[in-house]
Amino acid sequence: MTSISLLFRSFAKQKPAMRKMIIEAFFYLAYARVLNLMPFSKIAPRLGFEKEETSYNRSPVLDPIRVRISKAIDMTAKHTPWKSECMVTGIAGMRMLERRKIESTLYLGVARSDSGQMVAHAWLRSGPMYVTGADGIEKYTVVGIFSKKQLNQSESESEQINA
Repeated sequence: MTSISLLFRSFAKQKPAMRKMIIEAFFYLAYARVLNLMPFSKIAPRLGFEKEETSYNRSPVLDPIRVRISKAIDMTAKHTPWKSECMVTGIAGMRMLERRKIESTLYLGVARSDSGQMVAHAWLRSGPMYVTGADGIEKYTVVGIFSKKQLNQSESESEQINA
C-alpha cells in the first residue's frame, strides 16, 4: 500500500473535528514553509514578543486543545510534499494556537552535533506542554525566545468553553 493511500485511510478514520484540524494544520504548515524561505530578520517580527515567555499554567479547558493541535501538526507534517521540520511546525503550531487565543512560546536553540557541526532546533511550548519539537531539547542552548501572549487568558478559556 502506498504512502498516499495510507494517508487517506488514516485521515478517513479521524473524527470530523480532527479532520478539520488536520486540514488547518496543512495550510499553516504551508504558510510557515513559505515564511521559512524568507530571511529570519523578516520572520522575527511575526513571531511575537522577543525574549519573553508565556505562563506554564495548566488549564483543564486549554490542555486538550493543545494536545489536539500537537497531534494534528505531527500527523500532517509527516505527509507534506515539502520538508516540515522544527521551525515550520513551530510556526504552524503558534498560528493554530493564536487563532484560538491560546498563548505560546517558540524557542530557538543551537548545539553541536556528534561530528562537531553547529545544529539548530526550534520547539513550541504552550502552558506546561511542548506542542512541537520536544525531542532532545535538553541538548540545545536557547538563543531565542518569542511569545504570542493574550491580554486576558481567563477570557480565552471562557471563549473555549462556549465554542
